[in-house]
Amino acid sequence: MGKIIIAGIGPGSREDITPAVMEAISQADAIVGYQYYFQFIESLVKDGCECIDTGMKKERERAQMAFQLARQGKTVVVISSGDAGIYGMAPLIYEMSRSQGDVAIESLPGISAFQKAASLLGAPIGHDMCIISLSDLMTPWEVIEKRITAAAIGDFVTAVYNPKSHGRYWQLYRLQELFLKHRAETTPVGYVRQAGRDEQEIKTTTLSDFDPEDVDMFTVIIIGNSQSYVYNGKIITPRGYYGSHGAEGHGDRPMTLGQSIMISSFLTIEKELKHKDWPLDHKWALLHAIHTTADFEMEDILYTDEGAVETLYNKVKDGSLKTIVSDVTMVTSGIRKGALQRLGVEAKCYLSDPRVAEMAAEKGITRTQAGIRLAVEERPDALFAFGNAPTALMELCDLIRKGKASPAGIIAAPVGFVHVRESKHMVKPFKDIPKIIVEGRKGGSNLAATLCNAILCFDDAAQLKPGRDV
Repeated sequence: MGKIIIAGIGPGSREDITPAVMEAISQADAIVGYQYYFQFIESLVKDGCECIDTGMKKERERAQMAFQLARQGKTVVVISSGDAGIYGMAPLIYEMSRSQGDVAIESLPGISAFQKAASLLGAPIGHDMCIISLSDLMTPWEVIEKRITAAAIGDFVTAVYNPKSHGRYWQLYRLQELFLKHRAETTPVGYVRQAGRDEQEIKTTTLSDFDPEDVDMFTVIIIGNSQSYVYNGKIITPRGYYGSHGAEGHGDRPMTLGQSIMISSFLTIEKELKHKDWPLDHKWALLHAIHTTADFEMEDILYTDEGAVETLYNKVKDGSLKTIVSDVTMVTSGIRKGALQRLGVEAKCYLSDPRVAEMAAEKGITRTQAGIRLAVEERPDALFAFGNAPTALMELCDLIRKGKASPAGIIAAPVGFVHVRESKHMVKPFKDIPKIIVEGRKGGSNLAATLCNAILCFDDAAQLKPGRDV
């Protein structure tokens, strides 16, 4: 009794055939396969080897012929392109073996087309991934569509086989439509035609710009996940060793796990925004606000002056902004200590200063008002952040109008029901002061703190840009 060796011959180039497969082909008494693939192995076939082609879409006939030859005592190699276990002959041979008697079967893996395509595109399959075939010859389209949706929702890197044929022209358009419901338009997409062969073509684009008409049946498509990005023309899907989105964090330090989780959350929030085209520095503040509150109404009520976040960050970087003053201690508690230390910025609240209680009693004002008066005397050019007391914000506005304060910027996010809206309206006329305002009644110390953090960490906002340099 002979045996059947099922061999994956790789995507098409001689160097991508494994030594084990080369050895099996060179020793075969008979080789069974689709005629198109024989050109890739003809130099390996020994004299006298019988090469049998049953034609396209004749897989069952091919398998039956292999069993017939094996029962004649021959060593038969059944070839598939790529890996024989991935949309190849291996499943059929093993299924058929149940009714074909005691024939020895061996399976030799090959380099799959999606692996070859991935290597040519960079490192797009660095995390959880799946493969979907768009051929509905043996799988109902309803099932394929469910799998497409599951892959898109599950944020799997997705390789697409059999994307198109003469009779199947619309399925790839539908896949793109389904993915765009659950993935950002900027999601990287790479596709390789005739991977590893002389006609090889490599292209990189985005999910929204991808043109299904640029694809044929010899093309493998790889769609990135929410963390995938493009650098130097290559798609990279981070595994997590170097931080989310390939990020370096600050300077040359790798991103921490906490930062990685935060950026992943931001990318999720970004996909759910009503407006996708916010300027980056406004979007950065907005993502912080929503991340802190889980309140998507922030998209309607967060106001920033044009370029306010970036302007204030640059003031921090050039050393002209050295202090953040808050109305209550809860705000300073929520500002990232590592960022303050790294940038040489002090976060200060005067509320617990003994002079504040004395001034409040003497002047008949609130302690938060007194704290702002004292702060203006000592730090008139600070960034002032308000998360609680509208009276403190109104006090600062009055001092600005009297020429006693010239803040580097104002974060206006007091919360409540009395004078809250009015205090925020009072800030807007100061055109030369960068402002971030949570309009209406909403606000809070957590919001004021996170908006401070958005300024201090604005350099991380580049991770939201497709194709950023890392």
